[in-house]
This record gives sequence, C-alpha cells and structure tokens, in this order.
Amino acid sequence: KKLLVKIMRLLPRIQVLGAQELDFSVCYPQPEFDETNVMFDLNYFKYCFLKATGLDFQEDRLENEFERLAYILLQNRMNAFMYRDFQSRNVMVHKEADGTEAPYFIDFQGGRKGPVFYDVASFLWQAKANFHPDLREELVEVYLEELQKYMPVDHEVFYETLKHFVLFRTMQVLGAYGFRGYFEKKPHFLQSIPFAIENLRHLLKH
Repeated sequence: KKLLVKIMRLLPRIQVLGAQELDFSVCYPQPEFDETNVMFDLNYFKYCFLKATGLDFQEDRLENEFERLAYILLQNRMNAFMYRDFQSRNVMVHKEADGTEAPYFIDFQGGRKGPVFYDVASFLWQAKANFHPDLREELVEVYLEELQKYMPVDHEVFYETLKHFVLFRTMQVLGAYGFRGYFEKKPHFLQSIPFAIENLRHLLKH
C-alpha cells in the first residue's frame, strides 16, 4: 500500500511537470488525445470484443452511445502528458541506496497530450489488480492531494468525470483482451476478461 501511495503521488508530476516544454508534435503515433483516438478505441471494443464473443447488440444504438461518450470525454482537453498505458506492469520497483523501495516508470512511448483522468483510470481499475473500491477511493484522494499542488481541482467534478474515463478505459481494455485472446489465441488475455467485466458491473451499478 505504501508503494501504491508513492506511485499515485508521482503520477501528477509526470503528467503536469512532464508536459512543460514538451513538444507534443513528436509524440508517436498520435500527438494528442482526440476524437480519432476515442473512436478507434471504442470500435476496438466493438469489433475485437463484442463481435468476437458473439453477443447480440443493436449496433445503431451502440454507435449513438459511442458519440455521446466521445463528446463527454473530449470536453476535458488539457495541456498535460497522458501516459496512456499507466499500469502495474509498467512500474519497476528499485531499491535505493538507503534501502527504501522507489517506483520507476517504463513504457510511456505511447504518451501524448491529454486529460489526467485516463491514467488514474488505467492504473486503479486495471483488471487483474482487482483493487478494493475503498482502496481505490483512498488512492484517488492521495492523487488529488498531489495534483492540487499543480492545478486547481474540484473534487466533485473530478470524480464525475473519472467515471466516464473508467468506462472508456474498461471498454478499450476489453477490446485489447478480445484481440489478444480471441484472434491471437493467447489464453492469458482471456483469463483477464472476467476481472474487467466485474469492474464494468461495479461501475454501472453505481
């Protein structure tokens, strides 16, 4: 838990200080989180997960919902560095000279300009981590306490917006699991699907 707190305290520094004087035009493959990014990930979910599982759904209504969700997500543009794949596999634990354990971050090459909510959702709602909701809430508060050092934060608005990013990230992850599992036949990814579905159930329930 102490290590998780350290990680959540470091995240705003990467997102806000990391964006300062960064030339986003060199970010690859996309310089910014935009409508193209959003629709790509939503369609990833539709084609690589929904259609692959054979679930019955009304495609026209789903497309309408995609447009509504994209509109909400894109109201939150900001000049921050969006890590994009901020999850536990990309956090290395290094023992410092004084014996303490410090988190170091890797695999940020897909980063781009974007909203800070996405990385919080990616880390705290990663499927197999299976964090307890109370722990998630505690870690979000740790994150917000640190974020306030760099920008003004309305807690109520932050939590309301975060819910939409959790939904979006969960759908994106299901698309990835579907592609890796159903199409590339990698069983490890199929094993993660129930955890992501449980996250989705909990989110929609609340």
